[in-house]
Amino acid sequence: MDDGWLRRALAQKRDGAALDDATWDRIVDGYVKGEIDDAPVAALAMACTIRGMADAEIFALTGAMVRSGDTIVFPAGRIVVDKHSSGGVGDTVSLVAVPLVAACGVPVAKLSGRALGHTGGTLDKLEAIPGVRTDLEPAAFVAQVEAIGCAIAAQSERLVPADQKLYALRDRTATVPSVGLIAASIVSKKIAGGAGAIVFDVKAGRGAFMHTIAEARVLAETLVRLAAAFGRRASAVISDMEEPLGAAVGSGIEAVEARDFLRGDERDPRLSEAVFAVVHEMLRVGGIAEREIETRALDTLQSGAAYERFAQLVRAQGGSPGALDRIAAHPHRATATAARGGVVTAIDAAAIGELARDATVADGPFAGIRILARVGAPVRAGEALAECAGPSLDPFAVARAFTIGVQAPPARNLVEAVVRDELPAAVELRR
Repeated sequence: MDDGWLRRALAQKRDGAALDDATWDRIVDGYVKGEIDDAPVAALAMACTIRGMADAEIFALTGAMVRSGDTIVFPAGRIVVDKHSSGGVGDTVSLVAVPLVAACGVPVAKLSGRALGHTGGTLDKLEAIPGVRTDLEPAAFVAQVEAIGCAIAAQSERLVPADQKLYALRDRTATVPSVGLIAASIVSKKIAGGAGAIVFDVKAGRGAFMHTIAEARVLAETLVRLAAAFGRRASAVISDMEEPLGAAVGSGIEAVEARDFLRGDERDPRLSEAVFAVVHEMLRVGGIAEREIETRALDTLQSGAAYERFAQLVRAQGGSPGALDRIAAHPHRATATAARGGVVTAIDAAAIGELARDATVADGPFAGIRILARVGAPVRAGEALAECAGPSLDPFAVARAFTIGVQAPPARNLVEAVVRDELPAAVELRR
């Protein structure tokens, strides 16, 4: 095969020039068919990471990836919403927001992922509930959304196969942090999944892939512009991940936290703020009038309708009878305590996430960590910082993830900004 065109394209991208639409199509098509091997695509991914990508390139790559596989189609006139988090620790928002938004009258078709590094995966959390399966075929996925208004499922092998190959390669070649490649990966999956409107929750902080608000804003704006260029309504919430979002960290105990939140047993204030910020945007892009959103969401939560919708989702996806009511944290409990008195000035979210992940592997899905002392909380020597569920967890290691100082740090906003689809640059992506 004549691959001179490919060498010329790589040189062009290496030197900072943009590739045209036809070249992106040819590369993606050849890679999926096995006509182009990993080496040149790895070189291209590295060039994109170092040199960046023009808006038109991101649009072209996204379209080529969507066309690499099947596309889910919902009935005409039916706008379904999807929601994506860029990854965090203790991020239980999806398990709460999906049934809540559906119970408010906006259908949600959520394609989710698994845990990656120290961040939790929605599929792992949902599958911790006995009997629940997430490997829904596209027809079953559509039918469930039509029947009960929501579904949470894994990406089918037939959806965006180009992204599956490219993401695995990026993971091996340290090219994950490219904003253009991240945006194309996320948006291509959402479009192929049939979403007519999308809300992105872009995390910023030590527990996230984007460490600063500035980095998160660049990604948020790129995601919203890209979705809008494909005709999708979109919003992005930029939220803090300097410490775990909810109190629970670990796949199964996050499912417990979601159940308790929806049932009204216990609602962590930090998680609650994040949930309502995301739910507000999901309802807005789903067509609910701004003036109605807050009242509708609160009434739906307080009435128990959102919890019942979650129970319907669990039953529809194979959950055994009563499974949702019976789930609980691992019975083996220990407490991580403060070595000295003072104020909690920081919690290493990445370390907490890694410890909880290792515990679920060793002790089962309902092992994990429950945060008891938040950043800014005064503590005395010997006072509890966190509860450790599972025999493999070392309370001293968990305690080391907490920094105790003498003065509370400045307060951080949980929601730093909301980027909406009024962005004027959406057309630029289509040039």
